[in-house]
Amino acid sequence: MARVTNAPASRKRRKRILVAAKGFRGRRSKLYRYAKDALFKARYWAYRDRKTRKRVFRALWIARINAAARAQGLTYSRLMERLRKSGVEIDRKNLAFLAYQEPQVFAQLVEAVR
Repeated sequence: MARVTNAPASRKRRKRILVAAKGFRGRRSKLYRYAKDALFKARYWAYRDRKTRKRVFRALWIARINAAARAQGLTYSRLMERLRKSGVEIDRKNLAFLAYQEPQVFAQLVEAVR
């Protein structure tokens, strides 16, 4: 009886890895063994850094809001406290956008909650 190798499925599986590793440098895109490891690491980092990106952006927004608030004579924490007490429902992303792109509107917002 002939030896069964499952060659079409194996080739397809390996080809799928190599196609996914397209664009990697050197043997990481050409050889299955190295492409498999490179893809494993790339996917691990991609998953991890999707979480990290949220933290990084939140820190950036807070830094921008704090800088703009201090220019208006308030600290970040006091501004957020007064926004909450006055019932202004605006998230940090949009607040940072106002602070960075529309300083006049941000100043009006600060005066409104002051």
